[in-house]
Amino acid sequence: MIRSIIITVFLLFSANILIQSQTKSLELNKKIFKAVEAQVQKINELYIDLHQNPELSLMEFKTAEKMAYQLKQLGFEVTTNFGGNGVVGVFKNGEGKTIMLRTDMDALPIKENTGLPYASSVVMNNSEGIESPVMHACGHDMHMSTWLGALATLVKLKDEWKGTILAIAQPAEEGSIGSIAMINDGLFKKFPKPDYAFSYHVSAEIPAGEIGYFPGPIFAGVNSVDLTIFGVGGHGALPHTTVDPIVLAARTILALQTVVSREINPFNPAVVTVGSIHGGSKHNIIPDEVKMQLTIRFFTDEVYAEICEAINRIPKGIAISAGLPEDKWPKVEIKKEFTPPVANNPELVLSTVKSMQEILGEENVYQVNPATVGEDFGKYGRTEEKIPIALFWLGSVNRQQYNDSQNNGKSLPGLHNSAYKPDFEPTFRTGVAAMSRSVINLFNNK
Repeated sequence: MIRSIIITVFLLFSANILIQSQTKSLELNKKIFKAVEAQVQKINELYIDLHQNPELSLMEFKTAEKMAYQLKQLGFEVTTNFGGNGVVGVFKNGEGKTIMLRTDMDALPIKENTGLPYASSVVMNNSEGIESPVMHACGHDMHMSTWLGALATLVKLKDEWKGTILAIAQPAEEGSIGSIAMINDGLFKKFPKPDYAFSYHVSAEIPAGEIGYFPGPIFAGVNSVDLTIFGVGGHGALPHTTVDPIVLAARTILALQTVVSREINPFNPAVVTVGSIHGGSKHNIIPDEVKMQLTIRFFTDEVYAEICEAINRIPKGIAISAGLPEDKWPKVEIKKEFTPPVANNPELVLSTVKSMQEILGEENVYQVNPATVGEDFGKYGRTEEKIPIALFWLGSVNRQQYNDSQNNGKSLPGLHNSAYKPDFEPTFRTGVAAMSRSVINLFNNK
């Protein structure tokens, strides 16, 4: 009898704690949504300004000024011109963890074709003096808007958490040089070292209102290779007196296809693509050399090493089989600085997913497949500080447009496409609410 009473009391006590926890969670969600709603119009105006005034990599001068101004308005300690045009903001709110939120700022040399009333008409010279139309075809204007919205929400609700926010507005993501520039400038030495680092990337395939995640490498590592195939040139009518580098290049291209299909474990995704080939000048002249350009994609350092070894070995073997001497062996130039995979920390991702589902619902936060695109956010997780990182896909496609695509098979404009345009309001609300709830939970050890 006594045992039964104890069990009953325990169950009632547990149920009461659960009800209190759920009530607090719902109350926090309401506070977050209220804070988000209060910002929509203001941030939308800023978004339009950013969209209409894009700046190329290494040229984000005015964009950086805007980010710095917004951070100062929120009460952050702000450092500018860090790692180039980078902006660093620190907001201290008592003792606790340090959490980093990062956005990128640069745009692309693409002429906008969205038909939006606020479409970009900007034309500018890049850092090399080449003139081009410019637009935010990769959604970095949306990234900045969501980033600022989350920061403003966290500041507004600072009584709900304790700790330090490290806010990073990064330049030159498209060239994959912005993050390493900020790291080399002492990002994690001169400012509080983060316990966790977060970022979004808008998705041109996921509808606005939803978020995609992957608990591991979500984006591929990327590198470029310049390959020169040498031969012995001569008259096109006398091929037997030459060693034709065009033929050797063709053999090399076909052989390189076996790197992924026959040398890499099928369970390890990889890409080896020859994107450019140039050789010869006239119909009847066999040239002395052919130049090729490759892009390679990978998700682990081990696969990257395998690909590099094969690219060094295969063209050389083909040259030797053609009887070429050592001074005629191919020249392989693999870029030393490359974009590593964005290797999400699985534990951090899964705990964050729970927080996002608390405010968005389980059906709106789901696992997706990794993508072979590149993003230099991964470099923040490869420093000696070994910071756990997490990047999420933020759905940005207009719901009706998405449904039409699903029902009629009509393709959606992808990232880096002149017609890409995020659906601002649902994308903003979703991204800000989910990130704000996640960061607050982490600050509170949830």
